[in-house]
Amino acid sequence: MPRKMKAGKIKIKTHKATSKRFRLTGSGKLMRTKGGKSHLRRRTSKRTKYLLSEMIEVKGENIIKRVKRLAPYL
Repeated sequence: MPRKMKAGKIKIKTHKATSKRFRLTGSGKLMRTKGGKSHLRRRTSKRTKYLLSEMIEVKGENIIKRVKRLAPYL
């Protein structure tokens, strides 16, 4: 016997790569991490490596719209 379909909205799956790269602040700003932190970092200075760890605010409205569509429950 087939299952009955639930009435109401369909749940949207979160894009996991997007949810790991972006954070939403309390005031609603979208913050992103910097790339280039995984390998080939032996020659870079400590200051540069430290600066890679901080997060930056996302400015582009189209990118913000896309991220909110990919990860609606951020």
